Amino acid sequence: MGYQMPPYGLQAMLKEGHRHLSGLEEAVLKNIDACKELSAITRTSMGPNGMNKMVINHLDKVFVTNDAATIVNELEVQHPAAKIVVLAGKAQQEEIGDGANLTISFAGELLHGAEELIRMGLHPSEIISGYTKAVKKAIEILEELVEKDSDKMDVRNKEEVITRMKAAVASKQFGQEDVLCSLIADACIQVCPKNPANFNVDNVRVAKLLGGGLHNSTVVRGMVLKNDAVGSIKRVEKAQVVVFAGGVDTSATETKGTVLIHSAEQLETYAKTEEAKVEELIKAVAESGAKVIVSGGAVGEMALHFCERYKLMVLKISSKFELRRFCRTTGAVALVSP
Repeated sequence: MGYQMPPYGLQAMLKEGHRHLSGLEEAVLKNIDACKELSAITRTSMGPNGMNKMVINHLDKVFVTNDAATIVNELEVQHPAAKIVVLAGKAQQEEIGDGANLTISFAGELLHGAEELIRMGLHPSEIISGYTKAVKKAIEILEELVEKDSDKMDVRNKEEVITRMKAAVASKQFGQEDVLCSLIADACIQVCPKNPANFNVDNVRVAKLLGGGLHNSTVVRGMVLKNDAVGSIKRVEKAQVVVFAGGVDTSATETKGTVLIHSAEQLETYAKTEEAKVEELIKAVAESGAKVIVSGGAVGEMALHFCERYKLMVLKISSKFELRRFCRTTGAVALVSP
């Protein structure tokens, strides 16, 4: 039996199966390669003519997008150095809302330049000092390129907003920025709160309708629902609205029950009782002054029949997020049960 030496030094500190890399070839250049690989993935998706990427995540969900933030989010990068670049892209997306791809691609290019310098014999600390000087010079030049008084501008002045928005829109939809900027500015100014810092992006929605094009686009003050009203009443003006988060239908019992019916009269009475309950509910809504019922679930045929009788318009919104937005638009409070 051979004598086994006990681990010492760094080996004693780290758990079994660890790998320790050091030096230029093993650590620095390998880290640079990992970051370059990441930037090569996102680089081809940059700009208005960037290509879409298909990403399949660990849940087998398919994403087809050219948005770098989504791509790196779903890639689940494990390499520590590449992870730092991913975090830089995420920070850019959260702080500014745009430019994540530029951050990752630019970092990859800087590291590509650094690799050449390292191979020439420069020490990493000298390269860092050179890049720090370049940052200071770049900030000086950028100060001259910034649109003046952007921090003091009137956010409700459409012309000023369009001037500052064009560059960001052109990077996504090149050639269409003149049409889009006017629409975006109108929509944003309409929903801008007293304190612009509290602006909620979710207050501006995009609804796509089949058969139209970009030049048919328009800004609607209010909310657009793509699905039609249920029933024959399609138009109501200056109406009070009642919102039910659940469906408008006869409620089923929580436990299973057996009803024993001995005669035709009993069956008729049972059916009429159910009918009377639904009518009572719809009648109560109509008497409250409401003209529109919005349902977050299914609308039963019997309930719809009584809605028609009492001249109530019925809308069905199946998405709970869309229902929340509707409540925010109309100032309504969603009721859990009728």
